[in-house]
Amino acid sequence: MTGFKVQSETHRFRNNAKAVDVGNPTWQAAADNHLLDNSVRYIGNDRLERLRDGHRFINLVSCSYLGLHSHPWVLQGVHSATESEQTFALPVSRLRIRFSILDELESGLSALFGARCVAAISASVASAAVLPLIASGHLTDDGKPRVMVFDKLSHFSLNYIKPICADEAPVLTCPHNDLNYLEDMCKKHQRVAYVADGAYSLGGVAPVKELLELQDRYGLFLFFDDSHSLSMYGTHGEGIVRSLMPEELNPLTIIVASLGKAFGATGGVIMLGPEKHHDVLMRFGGPLAWSQPQNAPTIGGCLGSLRVHNSPELGQRQRQLRDNAALFDSLISTPQAGLNTAIRLIAIGAEAKAIALSSQILERGFYTSAVFFPVTAKGQAGLRIMLRADNDPDDIRRFCQTVTDLATPESQDLVAV
Repeated sequence: MTGFKVQSETHRFRNNAKAVDVGNPTWQAAADNHLLDNSVRYIGNDRLERLRDGHRFINLVSCSYLGLHSHPWVLQGVHSATESEQTFALPVSRLRIRFSILDELESGLSALFGARCVAAISASVASAAVLPLIASGHLTDDGKPRVMVFDKLSHFSLNYIKPICADEAPVLTCPHNDLNYLEDMCKKHQRVAYVADGAYSLGGVAPVKELLELQDRYGLFLFFDDSHSLSMYGTHGEGIVRSLMPEELNPLTIIVASLGKAFGATGGVIMLGPEKHHDVLMRFGGPLAWSQPQNAPTIGGCLGSLRVHNSPELGQRQRQLRDNAALFDSLISTPQAGLNTAIRLIAIGAEAKAIALSSQILERGFYTSAVFFPVTAKGQAGLRIMLRADNDPDDIRRFCQTVTDLATPESQDLVAV
Protein backbone atom coordinates (compact mmCIF):
# COMPACT_ATOMS: atom_id res chain seq x y z
CA MET A 1 0.00 0.00 0.00
CA THR A 2 1.18 3.51 -0.82
CA GLY A 3 -0.57 5.29 2.02
CA PHE A 4 -3.82 6.11 0.21
CA LYS A 5 -6.79 5.88 2.54
CA VAL A 6 -9.56 3.72 1.11
CA GLN A 7 -13.07 5.05 1.72
CA SER A 8 -14.91 2.22 3.45
CA GLU A 9 -18.40 3.73 3.21
CA THR A 10 -19.77 3.45 -0.33
CA HIS A 11 -23.15 3.24 -2.03
CA ARG A 12 -24.74 5.73 0.31
CA PHE A 13 -26.71 7.35 -2.50
CA ARG A 14 -26.18 5.20 -5.59
CA ASN A 15 -25.19 1.65 -6.43
CA ASN A 16 -24.47 1.10 -10.11
CA ALA A 17 -23.56 -2.56 -9.63
CA LYS A 18 -26.97 -3.36 -8.15
CA ALA A 19 -28.91 -1.17 -10.57
CA VAL A 20 -27.23 -2.66 -13.63
CA ASP A 21 -27.28 -6.26 -12.42
CA VAL A 22 -30.95 -6.14 -11.41
CA GLY A 23 -32.30 -3.78 -14.04
CA ASN A 24 -30.41 -4.63 -17.23
CA PRO A 25 -32.07 -8.00 -17.96
CA THR A 26 -35.44 -6.24 -18.05
CA TRP A 27 -34.09 -3.48 -20.27
CA GLN A 28 -32.77 -6.19 -22.59
CA ALA A 29 -36.16 -7.86 -22.64
CA ALA A 30 -37.69 -4.53 -23.65
CA ALA A 31 -35.11 -4.21 -26.42
CA ASP A 32 -35.79 -7.76 -27.59
CA ASN A 33 -39.48 -6.83 -27.89
CA HIS A 34 -38.66 -3.78 -30.04
CA LEU A 35 -39.62 -1.28 -27.33
CA LEU A 36 -36.16 0.35 -27.44
CA ASP A 37 -33.87 1.67 -30.18
CA ASN A 38 -36.66 2.44 -32.63
CA SER A 39 -35.42 4.60 -35.49
CA VAL A 40 -38.42 6.47 -36.89
CA ARG A 41 -39.56 9.14 -39.30
CA TYR A 42 -42.00 11.79 -38.08
CA ILE A 43 -45.10 11.90 -40.31
CA GLY A 44 -47.19 14.46 -38.41
CA ASN A 45 -49.35 14.73 -35.26
CA ASP A 46 -46.94 12.44 -33.41
CA ARG A 47 -47.57 9.64 -35.85
CA LEU A 48 -44.30 7.85 -36.51
CA GLU A 49 -43.02 5.39 -39.09
CA ARG A 50 -40.51 2.75 -38.00
CA LEU A 51 -37.74 2.66 -40.57
CA ARG A 52 -36.82 -1.02 -40.30
CA ASP A 53 -40.25 -2.24 -41.47
CA GLY A 54 -42.45 0.77 -42.23
CA HIS A 55 -44.76 0.09 -39.28
CA ARG A 56 -46.73 3.22 -38.36
CA PHE A 57 -47.92 4.04 -34.88
CA ILE A 58 -49.13 6.85 -32.64
CA ASN A 59 -46.73 8.17 -30.03
CA LEU A 60 -48.34 8.15 -26.57
CA VAL A 61 -45.14 8.81 -24.63
CA SER A 62 -44.48 12.34 -25.87
CA CYS A 63 -43.88 14.94 -23.14
CA SER A 64 -45.12 17.73 -25.43
CA TYR A 65 -48.35 17.80 -23.44
CA LEU A 66 -49.77 20.85 -25.24
CA GLY A 67 -48.55 19.80 -28.67
CA LEU A 68 -46.48 22.96 -29.09
CA HIS A 69 -43.34 21.21 -30.39
CA SER A 70 -44.61 21.61 -33.96
CA HIS A 71 -46.47 24.89 -33.49
CA PRO A 72 -45.82 27.31 -36.40
CA TRP A 73 -44.71 30.08 -34.01
CA VAL A 74 -42.14 27.78 -32.37
CA LEU A 75 -40.75 26.68 -35.74
CA GLN A 76 -40.76 30.27 -36.97
CA GLY A 77 -38.85 31.32 -33.85
CA VAL A 78 -36.13 28.76 -34.62
CA HIS A 79 -35.67 30.10 -38.14
CA SER A 80 -35.88 33.78 -37.14
CA ALA A 81 -33.24 33.46 -34.41
CA THR A 82 -30.83 31.59 -36.67
CA GLU A 83 -31.19 34.19 -39.40
CA SER A 84 -30.91 37.17 -37.04
CA GLU A 85 -27.84 35.89 -35.19
CA GLN A 86 -26.10 34.48 -38.31
CA THR A 87 -24.47 31.76 -36.21
CA PHE A 88 -25.61 28.56 -34.55
CA ALA A 89 -24.07 29.29 -31.14
CA LEU A 90 -21.63 31.31 -29.08
CA PRO A 91 -19.42 28.50 -27.70
CA VAL A 92 -18.35 30.39 -24.61
CA SER A 93 -19.59 30.60 -21.05
CA ARG A 94 -22.70 32.77 -20.84
CA LEU A 95 -21.12 34.26 -17.74
CA ARG A 96 -18.70 36.08 -20.07
CA ILE A 97 -20.59 36.58 -23.33
CA ARG A 98 -24.18 35.79 -24.27
CA PHE A 99 -26.69 36.35 -27.04
CA SER A 100 -28.86 39.42 -26.48
CA ILE A 101 -31.86 37.27 -27.41
CA LEU A 102 -31.11 35.23 -24.27
CA ASP A 103 -31.81 38.39 -22.26
CA GLU A 104 -35.05 38.75 -24.21
CA LEU A 105 -36.02 35.17 -23.37
CA GLU A 106 -35.24 35.47 -19.66
CA SER A 107 -37.09 38.77 -19.44
CA GLY A 108 -40.13 37.19 -21.10
CA LEU A 109 -40.03 34.13 -18.84
CA SER A 110 -39.69 36.35 -15.76
CA ALA A 111 -42.73 38.40 -16.73
CA LEU A 112 -44.73 35.27 -17.56
CA PHE A 113 -43.96 33.33 -14.38
CA GLY A 114 -43.64 36.19 -11.90
CA ALA A 115 -40.10 35.33 -10.79
CA ARG A 116 -36.51 36.10 -11.69
CA CYS A 117 -35.89 33.50 -14.41
CA VAL A 118 -32.60 32.05 -15.62
CA ALA A 119 -32.53 29.86 -18.72
CA ALA A 120 -30.32 26.77 -18.97
CA ILE A 121 -29.53 24.20 -21.63
CA SER A 122 -31.65 21.64 -19.72
CA ALA A 123 -33.58 21.20 -16.50
CA SER A 124 -30.96 18.68 -15.34
CA VAL A 125 -28.22 21.29 -15.72
CA ALA A 126 -30.40 23.75 -13.81
CA SER A 127 -30.85 21.33 -10.91
CA ALA A 128 -27.13 20.46 -10.86
CA ALA A 129 -26.38 24.18 -10.59
CA VAL A 130 -28.87 24.96 -7.85
CA LEU A 131 -28.97 22.02 -5.42
CA PRO A 132 -25.35 22.07 -4.17
CA LEU A 133 -25.63 25.81 -3.52
CA ILE A 134 -28.80 25.26 -1.48
CA ALA A 135 -26.98 22.58 0.52
CA SER A 136 -24.06 24.90 1.25
CA GLY A 137 -26.37 27.77 2.17
CA HIS A 138 -25.30 30.11 -0.61
CA LEU A 139 -28.82 30.52 -1.98
CA THR A 140 -30.34 31.24 1.42
CA ASP A 141 -30.44 34.47 3.37
CA ASP A 142 -28.57 33.11 6.41
CA GLY A 143 -25.81 31.59 4.28
CA LYS A 144 -25.64 28.42 6.38
CA PRO A 145 -25.87 24.79 5.21
CA ARG A 146 -29.19 22.98 5.32
CA VAL A 147 -30.08 19.34 5.88
CA MET A 148 -31.19 18.16 2.43
CA VAL A 149 -34.31 15.97 2.50
CA PHE A 150 -35.08 14.37 -0.87
CA ASP A 151 -38.50 12.90 -1.52
CA LYS A 152 -38.18 9.18 -2.22
CA LEU A 153 -39.83 9.60 -5.64
CA SER A 154 -38.00 12.75 -6.68
CA HIS A 155 -36.74 12.53 -10.23
CA PHE A 156 -33.53 10.67 -11.06
CA SER A 157 -31.95 13.95 -12.21
CA LEU A 158 -32.35 15.26 -8.65
CA ASN A 159 -31.21 12.10 -6.90
CA TYR A 160 -28.16 12.08 -9.16
CA ILE A 161 -26.96 15.23 -7.33
CA LYS A 162 -27.21 13.69 -3.84
CA PRO A 163 -23.49 12.79 -3.53
CA ILE A 164 -22.49 16.35 -4.42
CA CYS A 165 -24.92 17.82 -1.91
CA ALA A 166 -23.63 15.36 0.69
CA ASP A 167 -20.23 17.02 0.47
CA GLU A 168 -21.89 20.21 1.71
CA ALA A 169 -24.58 19.03 4.17
CA PRO A 170 -26.35 15.91 5.49
CA VAL A 171 -28.60 14.23 2.90
CA LEU A 172 -31.71 12.26 3.88
CA THR A 173 -34.48 10.51 1.93
CA CYS A 174 -38.09 11.11 2.90
CA PRO A 175 -40.95 8.66 2.29
CA HIS A 176 -43.06 9.94 -0.59
CA ASN A 177 -45.16 13.00 0.30
CA ASP A 178 -44.71 12.20 4.02
CA LEU A 179 -45.45 15.49 5.74
CA ASN A 180 -45.10 14.01 9.22
CA TYR A 181 -41.56 12.82 8.50
CA LEU A 182 -40.69 16.20 7.08
CA GLU A 183 -42.10 18.08 10.04
CA ASP A 184 -40.12 15.84 12.40
CA MET A 185 -36.97 16.77 10.48
CA CYS A 186 -37.85 20.46 10.79
CA LYS A 187 -38.24 20.04 14.55
CA LYS A 188 -34.98 18.13 14.83
CA HIS A 189 -32.85 20.37 12.59
CA GLN A 190 -32.81 24.15 12.55
CA ARG A 191 -32.29 24.44 8.80
CA VAL A 192 -33.92 21.99 6.37
CA ALA A 193 -34.42 21.98 2.59
CA TYR A 194 -36.93 19.68 0.90
CA VAL A 195 -36.33 18.46 -2.67
CA ALA A 196 -39.33 17.18 -4.62
CA ASP A 197 -41.19 17.18 -7.93
CA GLY A 198 -44.23 19.39 -8.35
CA ALA A 199 -45.84 16.81 -10.63
CA TYR A 200 -44.19 13.38 -10.66
CA SER A 201 -43.06 11.57 -13.80
CA LEU A 202 -45.06 8.48 -12.80
CA GLY A 203 -48.15 10.50 -11.91
CA GLY A 204 -49.35 12.32 -8.82
CA VAL A 205 -48.40 15.70 -7.37
CA ALA A 206 -46.69 17.18 -4.32
CA PRO A 207 -48.82 18.50 -1.41
CA VAL A 208 -47.75 22.06 -2.21
CA LYS A 209 -50.18 23.90 0.08
CA GLU A 210 -49.20 21.80 3.08
CA LEU A 211 -45.51 22.23 2.27
CA LEU A 212 -45.97 26.01 2.18
CA GLU A 213 -47.54 25.79 5.64
CA LEU A 214 -44.44 23.95 6.91
CA GLN A 215 -42.34 26.64 5.27
CA ASP A 216 -44.24 29.37 7.15
CA ARG A 217 -43.94 27.45 10.42
CA TYR A 218 -40.32 26.32 10.30
CA GLY A 219 -38.55 28.28 7.59
CA LEU A 220 -38.37 25.17 5.40
CA PHE A 221 -36.55 25.76 2.10
CA LEU A 222 -38.45 24.27 -0.84
CA PHE A 223 -36.94 23.12 -4.13
CA PHE A 224 -39.30 21.79 -6.80
CA ASP A 225 -38.73 20.31 -10.23
CA ASP A 226 -42.06 21.18 -11.88
CA SER A 227 -41.18 20.00 -15.38
CA HIS A 228 -44.30 17.85 -15.72
CA SER A 229 -46.80 20.65 -15.07
CA LEU A 230 -45.16 23.76 -16.53
CA SER A 231 -47.25 25.37 -19.29
CA MET A 232 -50.15 22.96 -19.00
CA TYR A 233 -51.21 24.31 -15.59
CA GLY A 234 -51.84 27.88 -14.41
CA THR A 235 -53.27 30.99 -16.06
CA HIS A 236 -49.89 31.86 -17.56
CA GLY A 237 -48.60 28.29 -17.75
CA GLU A 238 -46.59 28.79 -14.57
CA GLY A 239 -47.14 25.22 -13.37
CA ILE A 240 -48.77 23.69 -10.31
CA VAL A 241 -46.25 24.93 -7.75
CA ARG A 242 -45.96 28.54 -8.88
CA SER A 243 -49.73 28.88 -9.32
CA LEU A 244 -50.28 28.06 -5.63
CA MET A 245 -47.88 30.74 -4.41
CA PRO A 246 -48.29 34.50 -3.85
CA GLU A 247 -47.55 37.00 -6.60
CA GLU A 248 -43.90 37.27 -5.59
CA LEU A 249 -41.79 34.14 -5.27
CA ASN A 250 -40.48 34.02 -1.70
CA PRO A 251 -36.74 33.74 -0.92
CA LEU A 252 -37.17 30.23 0.52
CA THR A 253 -38.37 28.67 -2.73
CA ILE A 254 -36.68 27.78 -6.02
CA ILE A 255 -38.45 26.10 -8.93
CA VAL A 256 -36.74 24.36 -11.83
CA ALA A 257 -38.60 23.16 -14.91
CA SER A 258 -38.04 21.88 -18.41
CA LEU A 259 -38.78 23.99 -21.46
CA GLY A 260 -38.73 20.79 -23.51
CA LYS A 261 -42.02 19.28 -22.39
CA ALA A 262 -45.37 21.11 -22.48
CA PHE A 263 -43.53 24.39 -23.17
CA GLY A 264 -42.81 22.93 -26.58
CA ALA A 265 -39.20 23.98 -27.13
CA THR A 266 -36.02 22.83 -25.37
CA GLY A 267 -33.91 23.88 -22.41
CA GLY A 268 -34.63 24.54 -18.74
CA VAL A 269 -35.63 27.43 -16.51
CA ILE A 270 -34.79 28.36 -12.92
CA MET A 271 -37.31 30.52 -11.04
CA LEU A 272 -35.63 32.52 -8.29
CA GLY A 273 -36.78 34.87 -5.58
CA PRO A 274 -34.44 37.68 -4.48
CA GLU A 275 -32.14 38.98 -7.17
CA LYS A 276 -29.19 39.08 -4.77
CA HIS A 277 -28.56 35.33 -5.23
CA HIS A 278 -28.32 35.60 -9.01
CA ASP A 279 -24.60 36.38 -9.21
CA VAL A 280 -23.60 33.53 -6.88
CA LEU A 281 -25.66 31.10 -8.94
CA MET A 282 -24.18 32.25 -12.22
CA ARG A 283 -20.57 32.20 -10.96
CA PHE A 284 -20.63 29.02 -8.88
CA GLY A 285 -23.48 27.05 -10.47
CA GLY A 286 -21.21 24.49 -12.13
CA PRO A 287 -22.62 23.45 -15.53
CA LEU A 288 -24.78 26.56 -15.72
CA ALA A 289 -21.63 28.64 -16.26
CA TRP A 290 -19.73 26.21 -18.51
CA SER A 291 -19.32 26.91 -22.21
CA GLN A 292 -22.49 25.13 -23.28
CA PRO A 293 -25.32 27.69 -23.13
CA GLN A 294 -28.52 27.58 -25.17
CA ASN A 295 -27.83 28.12 -28.85
CA ALA A 296 -29.62 30.50 -31.20
CA PRO A 297 -32.23 28.03 -32.57
CA THR A 298 -33.05 26.85 -29.05
CA ILE A 299 -33.59 30.38 -27.80
CA GLY A 300 -35.65 31.19 -30.88
CA GLY A 301 -37.93 28.21 -30.32
CA CYS A 302 -38.46 29.30 -26.72
CA LEU A 303 -39.31 32.84 -27.88
CA GLY A 304 -41.87 31.37 -30.26
CA SER A 305 -43.42 29.40 -27.41
CA LEU A 306 -43.51 32.56 -25.29
CA ARG A 307 -45.66 34.09 -28.00
CA VAL A 308 -48.14 31.21 -27.62
CA HIS A 309 -48.08 31.55 -23.83
CA ASN A 310 -49.02 35.21 -24.09
CA SER A 311 -51.98 34.46 -26.35
CA PRO A 312 -55.47 33.02 -25.75
CA GLU A 313 -54.29 29.81 -27.43
CA LEU A 314 -52.55 28.69 -24.22
CA GLY A 315 -55.85 28.44 -22.37
CA GLN A 316 -57.46 26.68 -25.31
CA ARG A 317 -54.74 24.04 -25.40
CA GLN A 318 -54.88 23.57 -21.62
CA ARG A 319 -58.63 22.92 -21.89
CA GLN A 320 -58.09 20.46 -24.73
CA LEU A 321 -55.60 18.55 -22.59
CA ARG A 322 -58.02 18.42 -19.65
CA ASP A 323 -60.79 17.18 -21.93
CA ASN A 324 -58.57 14.42 -23.31
CA ALA A 325 -57.49 13.42 -19.81
CA ALA A 326 -61.14 13.27 -18.69
CA LEU A 327 -61.97 11.10 -21.70
CA PHE A 328 -59.13 8.71 -20.86
CA ASP A 329 -60.24 8.58 -17.21
CA SER A 330 -63.76 7.64 -18.28
CA LEU A 331 -62.40 4.63 -20.15
CA ILE A 332 -59.53 3.36 -17.98
CA SER A 333 -59.22 3.73 -14.23
CA THR A 334 -55.82 4.70 -12.81
CA PRO A 335 -54.67 6.21 -9.49
CA GLN A 336 -54.16 9.52 -11.33
CA ALA A 337 -57.77 9.79 -12.52
CA GLY A 338 -59.17 13.28 -12.06
CA LEU A 339 -55.82 15.01 -11.68
CA ASN A 340 -55.06 18.03 -13.85
CA THR A 341 -51.90 16.35 -15.07
CA ALA A 342 -51.11 14.50 -18.28
CA ILE A 343 -49.54 11.27 -17.00
CA ARG A 344 -51.48 8.11 -16.32
CA LEU A 345 -49.93 4.85 -15.06
CA ILE A 346 -51.63 1.52 -15.60
CA ALA A 347 -50.28 -0.86 -12.97
CA ILE A 348 -49.36 -4.29 -14.31
CA GLY A 349 -47.03 -5.83 -11.70
CA ALA A 350 -44.59 -8.27 -13.27
CA GLU A 351 -42.01 -6.76 -15.60
CA ALA A 352 -42.44 -9.46 -18.24
CA LYS A 353 -46.19 -8.85 -18.43
CA ALA A 354 -45.76 -5.11 -18.80
CA ILE A 355 -43.22 -5.57 -21.60
CA ALA A 356 -45.35 -8.14 -23.42
CA LEU A 357 -48.44 -5.93 -23.20
CA SER A 358 -46.56 -2.84 -24.38
CA SER A 359 -45.14 -4.81 -27.31
CA GLN A 360 -48.56 -6.07 -28.35
CA ILE A 361 -50.02 -2.58 -28.11
CA LEU A 362 -47.22 -1.24 -30.30
CA GLU A 363 -48.04 -3.76 -33.01
CA ARG A 364 -51.66 -2.54 -32.79
CA GLY A 365 -50.47 0.98 -33.60
CA PHE A 366 -49.74 2.73 -30.27
CA TYR A 367 -46.42 3.23 -28.50
CA THR A 368 -46.75 3.43 -24.72
CA SER A 369 -43.73 2.76 -22.56
CA ALA A 370 -43.42 -0.15 -20.20
CA VAL A 371 -41.87 1.22 -17.00
CA PHE A 372 -40.04 -1.02 -14.57
CA PHE A 373 -37.11 -1.11 -12.13
CA PRO A 374 -35.31 1.16 -11.53
CA VAL A 375 -37.98 3.57 -12.82
CA THR A 376 -40.46 1.79 -10.55
CA ALA A 377 -39.96 -0.53 -7.60
CA LYS A 378 -39.18 -4.16 -8.41
CA GLY A 379 -42.38 -6.05 -9.27
CA GLN A 380 -44.41 -2.85 -9.75
CA ALA A 381 -44.07 -2.43 -13.49
CA GLY A 382 -46.73 -0.70 -15.52
CA LEU A 383 -47.63 1.19 -18.66
CA ARG A 384 -47.08 4.95 -18.71
CA ILE A 385 -49.32 7.06 -20.93
CA MET A 386 -48.57 10.71 -21.70
CA LEU A 387 -51.73 12.50 -22.82
CA ARG A 388 -51.62 15.61 -25.01
CA ALA A 389 -53.84 18.45 -26.09
CA ASP A 390 -53.40 17.45 -29.73
CA ASN A 391 -54.45 13.82 -29.24
CA ASP A 392 -57.40 12.93 -31.43
CA PRO A 393 -60.20 11.79 -29.07
CA ASP A 394 -60.91 8.88 -31.41
CA ASP A 395 -57.27 7.76 -31.05
CA ILE A 396 -57.68 7.81 -27.25
CA ARG A 397 -60.82 5.67 -27.53
CA ARG A 398 -59.09 3.19 -29.83
CA PHE A 399 -56.06 3.00 -27.55
CA CYS A 400 -58.17 2.35 -24.46
CA GLN A 401 -60.12 -0.35 -26.30
CA THR A 402 -56.82 -1.91 -27.38
CA VAL A 403 -55.60 -2.02 -23.79
CA THR A 404 -58.92 -3.56 -22.71
CA ASP A 405 -58.74 -6.21 -25.40
CA LEU A 406 -55.16 -7.18 -24.60
CA ALA A 407 -55.06 -6.81 -20.81
CA THR A 408 -54.46 -10.02 -18.90
CA PRO A 409 -56.97 -11.26 -16.34
CA GLU A 410 -54.63 -10.10 -13.57
CA SER A 411 -55.01 -6.50 -14.73
CA GLN A 412 -58.66 -6.55 -15.81
CA ASP A 413 -59.74 -4.87 -12.56
CA LEU A 414 -57.90 -1.72 -13.71
CA VAL A 415 -60.02 -1.39 -16.82
CA ALA A 416 -63.36 0.33 -16.45
CA VAL A 417 -64.63 0.17 -20.04
